[in-house]
Amino acid sequence: MNTKPVVLVVMDGIGVAPEGAGNAVRNAYTPTLDYLMSNCPWTAIKASGKAVGLPGDDDMGNSEVGHNAIGCGQVYSQGAKLVNESIESGVIFESDTWKELVENAKGHTFHFVGLLSDGNVHSNIAHLKAMLTRLKEEKAGKVRVHILLDGRDVPEGSSVNYVKDLEEHMASLNGDGFDARIASGGGRMYITMDRYEADWSMVERGWKTHILGVGRKFNSALEAIETYQKEGGYTDQLMPEFVICDNGQPIGTIENHDSVVLFNFRGDRALEFSRAFDEGADFKGFDRIRKPDVIYAGMLQYDADLKIPNKYLTAPPKIENTMSEYLVKHNVKTYAISETQKYGHVTYFWNGNRSEKFSEELETWVEIPSDVIPFDQRPWMKSAEVTDELIKAIESGEYAFLRCNYPNGDMVGHTGAYESTIIGVEAVDLALSRVKEACDKAGAILLVTADHGNADEMLDKKGKPKTSHTLNKVPFIIYGADAEIKDGEFGLSNIAATVFKFLGLPVPEAWDEAIIK
Repeated sequence: MNTKPVVLVVMDGIGVAPEGAGNAVRNAYTPTLDYLMSNCPWTAIKASGKAVGLPGDDDMGNSEVGHNAIGCGQVYSQGAKLVNESIESGVIFESDTWKELVENAKGHTFHFVGLLSDGNVHSNIAHLKAMLTRLKEEKAGKVRVHILLDGRDVPEGSSVNYVKDLEEHMASLNGDGFDARIASGGGRMYITMDRYEADWSMVERGWKTHILGVGRKFNSALEAIETYQKEGGYTDQLMPEFVICDNGQPIGTIENHDSVVLFNFRGDRALEFSRAFDEGADFKGFDRIRKPDVIYAGMLQYDADLKIPNKYLTAPPKIENTMSEYLVKHNVKTYAISETQKYGHVTYFWNGNRSEKFSEELETWVEIPSDVIPFDQRPWMKSAEVTDELIKAIESGEYAFLRCNYPNGDMVGHTGAYESTIIGVEAVDLALSRVKEACDKAGAILLVTADHGNADEMLDKKGKPKTSHTLNKVPFIIYGADAEIKDGEFGLSNIAATVFKFLGLPVPEAWDEAIIK
C-alpha cells in the first residue's frame, strides 16, 4: 500500500457554476480554492440525477445520495426512484405493511405526515397523491394529511401551489364515504423534521400539532399560510404550526387504532419523528403527553441497523462493497469527522446506510456538536473546530485515509441569505488552507470535492433568493500527487476507485472506474 495518507474534504453544497450575482462561491474571497483550481489537476463531476441514482437528470442531488455514491463507489436506485418503482409496479400496495395499515384504519382514520413538495429530496407530492387514490379504490373512509411546508428544495413561497394541488386532488376523490382533508401543518425547519438530535423541540412541536391538535386554529391550510405571511412575513420553511378546525375543534388528531404513514423517503429528518411513535416508555426525546396506539410506518426504513421504523412500505437498497468495508479488509485505519449537521453523512450514509462501524479498531468517527442557532446567524458554523481535530488526526500519522465534511455551503445556503453564505464559503476556504498546510507537513495527498451544489446559485431566474440545491457539477481537485485526470464524464461514484489508486490498493470490480489514469 502507498505510504502517503489521503485526505478527502467534502465542501458540502459548493458547486461549479458561471459567474453571476447569486454565485456565493465565485463571489466569495477564496484564495485557497482559487489556488488549487489554478495549479492542480481538477475536473467537474456530476452530483445529481442518474449519476447518484435518482430518477432523472433534472433531479437535484443531495447529501445523502451524494455520500452514498462517494463512500460506496457505485450507484444504487435511491429515494424517489425506489418509491417511484414501487408505486408504478404496484408492489407497495401489495406489501403486508400497506394491507395492515388499510385494514387497521377501517372505522378509524388513515393519516399521512410529510413534506409537501415535489423537490424529490425528502418526498414527492406525487407519491402522496398516488396513495390517496389507492385508498379511495380500497374504500377507505376518513383520511387526514399533516403537511410540512418546504421552501428549501423548491422555491420559497411555493407552498400555496402545493396546497392547492393537494386539495384539488382530494376534492376529486371525496364522496361515496371517502373524506380526505388537510389536518395540520407548519414549516419543515420549525416542526417535525429535526435531524441528528440537534433540536428535539422541533419534533415536540410537530407532535403536539399533528397528534394532539395543539396549535393556532384555522379554517384551512391556505388561510393559515396567508395569515402567517401577512402577519409575520414567515417563509415556508419557518412557518409556525397550524391546526385545521371545524367549529373550533381539530379535524384530525391522531387517536388509538388509527394508521399513520410518514411519506418522506429520506431518512435523516424522519428518524426522530419515527422514534417518537416506535419507542416505548424509555423514549427520552420529549414528553409526548399522549402516545396513541397506532400502526405507524415510514415510506422507507430510515435506519436498517437500528430498525427505524419497525414497519415501512418500500425496502431500501441493499448497499454492499462499500469503501469502508474494503479498507477494513485491507487493515487500513481511517478517520471521519464533521459537525452534527453532516456527521451522519460521513459515517452512516458513507457506509451504505449502516449505523455501525465495520471495525471499532480501524474506524475512528468524531462528531463536533453543531450550534442550535439559525445558520445564517453563525455562518462559519463549526469549521474551525472540525479543522482543529482533523489536523490533529493528520499530524498523528495513525490514519491512511481521512475524510471530513464542511456543511457551511449547504446549511447556510438553504437559508437563502446571500451575504451569510458568502461568509460560510469563506470559512470553508480558510479551513481548507489549514488542512492544505497540514497535508504539506505530513506529505499527504489532499482531494477536495463536494456532494452537490447549493451556494453556487443563491438567486433564481427572477432574482429572488434560492434556497434549494442545484444541478451543477462539483469540483474534484487533486493536490500533492503527480496524477493525470482521464478524459470523460465522471460522477461522485468514481471517487472511491480514485482513492484506492492513490492508496495503492486493488479497486473492487463492482466499483465505477477511477478518475485518474
